[in-house]
Parts: sequence; structure tokens; C-alpha cells
Amino acid sequence: MPIYKVVEVNTVTEDVLEEVLNEWTAKGWRFDGMQFAMRDASRRPAMAFVFFTREEREVAP
Repeated sequence: MPIYKVVEVNTVTEDVLEEVLNEWTAKGWRFDGMQFAMRDASRRPAMAFVFFTREEREVAP
């Protein structure tokens, strides 16, 4: 059964997004997608949400 991880990114730059992706994939999470929250007055996203998944490890009884 998959479990999910959502990481909120408040500074949306290439470097910060790369850092988040590299950090969480190194911890065993698989990148699943990304959503951006836009500002009305700007073309640059105000924030991003990065989604990861991994399989739940079964615990022996």
C-alpha cells in the first residue's frame, strides 16, 4: 500500500526545487508530481507542493 509525502516549498526557484527533489528521493521517496500556487499579479509561482510516494513497509507481528 503506498504512503504519501507532501512538501510545501515557499521559495520557488530551480535550486530550491532541485534540493527538495534530491533530498527526498535520497531518503527513498519516489517523485509523484508537483503543483504550483500562482499569484494574481505575477507570473512566478507563490509556492509549490511537491508530492512523493513510497510503499509502506510491512511490519512483522
